[in-house]
Amino acid sequence: MTTLYGITGGVGMGKTTVAGLLLEGGMPVVDSDELAREVVAPGTVAMDEIRRTFGAGFMAADGSLDRAKMAGKVFADATARQALEAIIHPRVRALWMAQAARWRAQQVPHAAVVIPLLYEVKAEGEMDQVLCVACTPATQRQRLRARGWSDAQIEQRIHAQWPVEQKMARADRVIWTEGSIDVVRSQLFRLWPGQGKGVAPSVR
Repeated sequence: MTTLYGITGGVGMGKTTVAGLLLEGGMPVVDSDELAREVVAPGTVAMDEIRRTFGAGFMAADGSLDRAKMAGKVFADATARQALEAIIHPRVRALWMAQAARWRAQQVPHAAVVIPLLYEVKAEGEMDQVLCVACTPATQRQRLRARGWSDAQIEQRIHAQWPVEQKMARADRVIWTEGSIDVVRSQLFRLWPGQGKGVAPSVR
């Protein structure tokens, strides 16, 4: 029997690092953000729908999605964001649910899916447990500035998600990513002895 964990949390709070630690410890993980990139690859049905909905101006010269331009549009316009999500989210959900089915067929004991908008898309019912990855707002903003985002971009992205306090309150476990990578690793090790022993990238 497979125990499926949903990993969520605020933008810039360390979900990628937690996923990396679990992978290094031997737990299979799929990231919905990576699946979203697959879904909108050039030539896909989703990409054709995005072109029809938003126009060719959001396509790069090679036929790929102009992510920076699209982000500028959808994070400033809730209606546009909902239209984009309606194209992408169902396809991404189908992919990670198919992967979960394969894990169950293979009798993988533990596996995880990273879904930043897990509660927003009502995916918690598909999970056996939900982990919320969190840190302080000050650390969150510091990390996002390190990505080169302006304060306006940071605020837009934070407000496009549920407040992390709500996610923490609903989650089964909270992984706190303040401090060193060893602190994060030790939290995972307490949850899953044998997990998270490898070397992971810096928290981001």
